Amino acid sequence: MHAPESELLTRLFCAGLAAADPLDCLPPFLPTAPPTGRTLVLGAGKAAARMAATLVAHHQAHHLGPLSGAVVTRYGHGLKSGEQAAGIEILEAGHPVPDAASVAAGGRILQLARDCQPADRCIVLLSGGASALLVQPVTGVTLADKQGITRSLLASGASIAQINTVRRKLSSIKGGGLARQIRAGEILLLAISDVPGDVLADIGSGPLSPDPATRADAQAILARFGIPLPPAVVQALEIGEEGTPVSVPRVTARVVASAATALAAAARAAAAAGWQTVILPDVTGPARVAAQVHAGLIRDLRARRQRTVLISGGETTVRVTHPDGRGGRNGEYLLALALALGHESGVHALAADTDGLDGTGDNAGALLTPDTLKRAIAAGQDAAGQLAAQRSYDFFAGLGDLLVTGPTRTNVNDLRMALIT
Repeated sequence: MHAPESELLTRLFCAGLAAADPLDCLPPFLPTAPPTGRTLVLGAGKAAARMAATLVAHHQAHHLGPLSGAVVTRYGHGLKSGEQAAGIEILEAGHPVPDAASVAAGGRILQLARDCQPADRCIVLLSGGASALLVQPVTGVTLADKQGITRSLLASGASIAQINTVRRKLSSIKGGGLARQIRAGEILLLAISDVPGDVLADIGSGPLSPDPATRADAQAILARFGIPLPPAVVQALEIGEEGTPVSVPRVTARVVASAATALAAAARAAAAAGWQTVILPDVTGPARVAAQVHAGLIRDLRARRQRTVLISGGETTVRVTHPDGRGGRNGEYLLALALALGHESGVHALAADTDGLDGTGDNAGALLTPDTLKRAIAAGQDAAGQLAAQRSYDFFAGLGDLLVTGPTRTNVNDLRMALIT
């Protein structure tokens, strides 16, 4: 059984998830008047199925006429028992590395986009994970090319903005590509943001958004991280389109939930439980560096001798140096935080991915207690060695401190919290 502090942290995390649940955050942004023609629904991301089911229920309740379309989500993130999305195809594909199903989903969604008419309304449901799930490589670039570059970028320590800059330049559906194919007179983009700053061009690599980057930007990122490039990719980056053509149609875009949504909900729950709260801006950069910085902040807050919850969102990075390691950026952050704090008492912490999966494990994240290192020593674990080997999953699993939620069917980035007494 976990300590009351760990149970409180878990409740705060769940409060953040609930605030970003499409069932709650999506309806206020949905139309309440029918279009002249049909309603077409397109979508991609880890929240796509849940968003689609929510939209269908709203559509039926408001008698908004016929509805059809397709969305693609990650394997295992589809509809649950009792849910329905009548009229909408629920496709599943690979993530974080795209697969053949990702290409098929991209083709299907482009086909539907081209089939709609000027009198129609097109609602696009976008959430984190869409970049891998919705794929149409540019001419000459193969799925295998994209898979190889994706794997290399994910292991390199590149930020999500950098990765998506490259993705847009190698795709005919990203960077406004989907928007250029939609023939509906009304296009409404509803997004659950998983990127720092809620930049539309980075949510799912911006299928409905102009591409702000140049080919040179993508080339510089690939060179910086030493990513090996097949000839077709080199050629695509030399002769591809520069930016997004002005023919991208006007899109009404709304971010319906983001990291700020979850952070605010967690903070409200903490305040209701009698804790003061400090919310940090989006955290980016290496997970271990973030842990060192947060350890310093925690010490400063402890000196105030007030019960405080330090809360942060954003997305850290990990450069994979041990491919046989097991764990994700949240586990790495938390293990690095444990080592940075040492055997100090009075700190409980949680770090987890709001989509329910942290890196290569089956867990959302993990929990840290004041006696984590003491228990690890008693169990014969070498915390520093596990961190160096990038085996944070094994470390926290050995202590029974993994946080396992299963797929949450939302995604608003990572949530980190530290209870300081």
